[in-house]
Amino acid sequence: MSATAPYAGPSPIRRPVAAAALLAALLSLVFGLLLAGAGPASAHAALTGSDPQDGAVVDTAPKEVTLSFSEAIAVGDDSIRVLDPSGKRADTEAEPRDLSEGGTVRYGVALHSGLPDGTYTVAWQAISADSHPISGAFTFSIGAPSETTVALSSQEAGGGPVGVVYDIARYAAYGGFVLLVGGSAFVLICWRGGASALPMQRLVVRGWLTLTAATLVMLLLRNPYTGSGKFADAFDLAGLQSVLDTKPGAALVSRLLLLGAAALFIAVLFGTYARREDEQERKDLTFGLAVGGGVVAAGIAATWAMSEHASTGIQASIAMPVDVAHLLAVAAWLGGLASLLVALYRTPDIGSAAVRRFSAVAFASVVVLAATGIYQSWRQVGSWSALTGTRYGQLLIIKVALIAVLLAVAWFSRRWTGRLTDASVASSGAEVASSRAEVGSSGAEVVSSEAEEADAAAAPDEASEDIAPERAAQLARQRAVLTATKKKRIRDADPERSGLRRSVLAEAAVAVVLLAVTTMLTSTEPGRTEEEAAGGATAATAPAAGPVNLSMPFDTGGRNGKGTVRIDIDPGRTGSNDLHVWIDGSDGEPMDVPELKVALTLESKDIGPLPVVPDRLAEGHWTASGVQIPMAGDWKIDVTVRTSDIDQVTIDKNAKIG
Repeated sequence: MSATAPYAGPSPIRRPVAAAALLAALLSLVFGLLLAGAGPASAHAALTGSDPQDGAVVDTAPKEVTLSFSEAIAVGDDSIRVLDPSGKRADTEAEPRDLSEGGTVRYGVALHSGLPDGTYTVAWQAISADSHPISGAFTFSIGAPSETTVALSSQEAGGGPVGVVYDIARYAAYGGFVLLVGGSAFVLICWRGGASALPMQRLVVRGWLTLTAATLVMLLLRNPYTGSGKFADAFDLAGLQSVLDTKPGAALVSRLLLLGAAALFIAVLFGTYARREDEQERKDLTFGLAVGGGVVAAGIAATWAMSEHASTGIQASIAMPVDVAHLLAVAAWLGGLASLLVALYRTPDIGSAAVRRFSAVAFASVVVLAATGIYQSWRQVGSWSALTGTRYGQLLIIKVALIAVLLAVAWFSRRWTGRLTDASVASSGAEVASSRAEVGSSGAEVVSSEAEEADAAAAPDEASEDIAPERAAQLARQRAVLTATKKKRIRDADPERSGLRRSVLAEAAVAVVLLAVTTMLTSTEPGRTEEEAAGGATAATAPAAGPVNLSMPFDTGGRNGKGTVRIDIDPGRTGSNDLHVWIDGSDGEPMDVPELKVALTLESKDIGPLPVVPDRLAEGHWTASGVQIPMAGDWKIDVTVRTSDIDQVTIDKNAKIG
């Protein structure tokens, strides 16, 4: 006959879970409405323009090169470098000048005088206001384009081996924070007896050690991570000092100081608090630890909020506390889940009341996560196109899907929780074992024999006062091992507890992936900014209409002198373009002519005419590659067509290019 704890109908825990599912559906609807009407937000600086523009050809050398960004950045001496065709510095190598005004963020570097014609490369690297390194490069030409020997590193800012180690430390820091805060909250709120459990103590202490070590690594690697990319620069004192003067450096130092306070909190939680027996004193100490620990946990969470995405852009004063609440909810849910898993597998004493209290904490955390997540998504994504067309948006979709899976698995865990009883951890362990041990008569006999062995082992200790201390210690160890073995057998014989363990293990596996995706989101350029950068680059370098297409009828006045000239200029922007000319006769068939000339004039700037002599490619088709258009404007395109020795005509048409 199977020994299963009675199941007295639907658990009260299932009602909150059903409510959570309904709430999740409503929040999804609100999430969609917010995205549909969201305005822009700022995070992760992006290059929005430059002077000269990318690919531009200018007649005379500019006195300086300026770059515009979508938000504030931190620059150093070599943040903007201008290299001539041979790879030598063409700028004065001074610190970039801040030319920002109003809401425009712009920096410039002065160039040497008398620069020769050719193609110049502008390479830039800076620190975004949300702490992430950004970099890029573009070219412009003086007079006419030329070949260049500049070889820029293909490694992105923050990449390479240093970037890999730094990212590993970032993941470890989030994991340590979740275990430290979530484990401590689990002990204080859900299972106060866990303060005396060694596995719980190890979990929280390991979380503290992981977070502390990861923070130290990030602080040391911050200089090479945002600069040279060399591990040796981690011990450059000047570089470390410059890091301490930045917002991310200050946040890391603040986190280390708060971790010192967290160490004191851990010592009290697993020392004085665990040994306190008086109920009133224990209750007072619980309140003090909850307040103090909450302040320290919020402070540690704020070190992320004050230095990453939440600290920049619109409504930063709202976004930062929202981000703190989001991180604390993540820690309470996922860290509590890890603590519950450890308690179920490593300790025999946790009862159903503690599991139910965690269920309430997890539900509250999910509500907070949903509310804060909607707001964060509105700030960082802003549109449906960014949600589906950017890496940040795609990661966000994966995160939402993982949360849905986690809630589904949690529903099964709550069903097991509803069946869970405390009988298996009652003080009369032997009786519970015998009542449940109809997993086989041999199992009951084993438990009974173990109890008898434990009593027999204790008998010499009670009967003789002359027993040697070594023998007494040995007997004490034997009793402890037998007791632990007996409790483990009792625990493993409880099918409800085993089912709950498996379900929570599945939750924890999904939670690990969820935490990894969340960490990736913090280092990914937000979808709104990625779209803004793409839009800014398009506006700066390409016309809205794309390639220029013209059609012009002509009549040279001679025999077979009528026809149509069709012209394509691709991509129709400043810099290098491909020109194609087709001539069709009056019958619509391709028409060859003895001579064809093209000239471009920008009358508003007194530029031109710039002659273009296309080569015949096929019957009625001429082409010219590398046609340089130095600047944007309303260009007049003149076409000269000669159909005989004496018959020719010049026609023109205006077209907006660039």
